[in-house]
Amino acid sequence: MRIWDIDPGYLNRQSLLGEHRELHALFVVLTQHRKGYAAHPETRRWREHLPALGKRHDLLVEEMSLRGYKHRSPLPLIAGEICWPQKFIDPPHGQFAILHGKYLGREPGRIPLPSSARQLWAHYKYSVMARDPRLYRIIGPWLAARDDRVRFRALARIVVRTVRLPPTPGRLRNALDHMWGYVSHLADRKTAGTEPDQLLRLTRTLARTGDIRYLLESTALGELGVWQP
Repeated sequence: MRIWDIDPGYLNRQSLLGEHRELHALFVVLTQHRKGYAAHPETRRWREHLPALGKRHDLLVEEMSLRGYKHRSPLPLIAGEICWPQKFIDPPHGQFAILHGKYLGREPGRIPLPSSARQLWAHYKYSVMARDPRLYRIIGPWLAARDDRVRFRALARIVVRTVRLPPTPGRLRNALDHMWGYVSHLADRKTAGTEPDQLLRLTRTLARTGDIRYLLESTALGELGVWQP
């Protein structure tokens, strides 16, 4: 049983659907007090964090929808403050390393596994912009001043923790407007007044139409869909 902390976009089909099944199993263990897997590290890690587990489920479902998979197994509504586990079973950079080994010779996820801190930042930058524009401005220069291995370890932890925060409406719109800049030349209409959820859907469609790899390999293209007002 494993619940990943990195963006679901990095998971291939088998891993994505597998985590979804395991998350449902974990939810049953936690809510029905099943003895099986009661001592499992993931069970202990998520025991006091059911609302956050529900949000992870939302992220998986959004990624599944983005790839055209049908979802027919919703979780019950989980009330309460979303408070994420502070501990990782494997640190974020270690989770990428696990997938690098696991996917050798196999199909990748929607987003290619990053081989450098700069590539990781290219994937996550609009997700970070939607939460913390100041951090977004800092990370670029910071990346230029560190050893890549050190940068990757630190950046992986930073971005995973940052994207757990809900974006404010203004910051969400700002990130979507930046993403729109990559596909606006493909649109046949202006987007003034377009609601954020509509803008995201249109950006997704045009990114596919124009094969805009920078957006297609962005975490924001998927995960921002679960934070729409």
